Amino acid sequence: MKTALLLAWRSLAYYKVRTLLLVGCVALVVLLPIAVQLLVGAQSRALQARAQATPLVAGAKGSRYDLVLNGLYFRGRTPALTSMAELDAVRATGFAEAIPILARARARGRPLVGTTPDYYRFRGLRAARGTLPLILGDAALGADVARELNAKVGDTIGTDQPNLYDLGLNYTMNLSIVGVFAPTGTADDNAVFVDLKTAWIVDGVGHGHDPKATDDTVLKREPDRIVFNEKVRKHERITPKNLRTFHFHAPPAELPLTSILVLPHEDKSATKLKGRYRVSKTGQLLVPTGVVAEILGFVFQVKRFFDAHVALVGAATALFLVLIALLTVRVRRREIEALRRLGASRFAIARIFGTELALAVSAGAILGALGGVVVFLLWMS
Repeated sequence: MKTALLLAWRSLAYYKVRTLLLVGCVALVVLLPIAVQLLVGAQSRALQARAQATPLVAGAKGSRYDLVLNGLYFRGRTPALTSMAELDAVRATGFAEAIPILARARARGRPLVGTTPDYYRFRGLRAARGTLPLILGDAALGADVARELNAKVGDTIGTDQPNLYDLGLNYTMNLSIVGVFAPTGTADDNAVFVDLKTAWIVDGVGHGHDPKATDDTVLKREPDRIVFNEKVRKHERITPKNLRTFHFHAPPAELPLTSILVLPHEDKSATKLKGRYRVSKTGQLLVPTGVVAEILGFVFQVKRFFDAHVALVGAATALFLVLIALLTVRVRRREIEALRRLGASRFAIARIFGTELALAVSAGAILGALGGVVVFLLWMS
């Protein structure tokens, strides 16, 4: 056996190009399914863990998937907007705590999430540096955002240019970074958090401007107020000097939210809330675990198709290996004849050739497995 192994190794080392091609083909066939399996498994566990940690999500009637993805992961399309009136209605029942979320603007490409300190307590977020965003114009960065942007406490972060097709998002601002959250391994690491009032201002519901009226900035004058036109210069950063000039153009009950995290006090309270929302014409109350399970169901359907594709590729690779073995026998006839003259039996020759193939396939499989793990680690980092 040692002789066969030595001869096989020498042969593989001599035919370098053929060996590298063979090892590479096997490595690719092994790498893809392992990497996909690890990535899909890790992402599905992360999605399920966050859904399991969130009892209920409330919002306006519309897409269930948009509501859950936006409320829990700050991803996907913006759901239909609900309002502070819906939040007050949930709290008024006495059945649950309610945490408001407004997440439809972005800052430097990251989700801009407006919420209250209750959210940080619920998610277990703590400031590794600085403080929480408690006043108008303050922002705290998730750990990944701070690392990727190389941002620190005392810097500023600008909100993105508005969506040209959504005239509601018509206000860009420079926010003061007052804190950086400790990493959690969740969607919170890739978000920028602000106070709800700051999110409403960025959302275009309110603004701040110079209170002095000039002829070209006044739309109309009334006995108790002055209405400014669009020429009035709006403040792009909130400072102690201009803080009092910021105001909203909607009643408190009509201020928008994208979702509401609902935390029932007990199972009976959750059942009562679900019953109320079943007859609601404007709102919906969802169990995130069920919605996430549906989403993952679609993902795994695609994965099954991919697995079938990989199986076909694996079968093609196996046939390719058989073809290589047959061609090798024909190309290396003189070598085989020399081995016979030296006294090697047919079985010994077959064992040498089989050992060569086994070594190449094993090397490719090991390389592919290691590559899959490396791809997974790089992706997760």
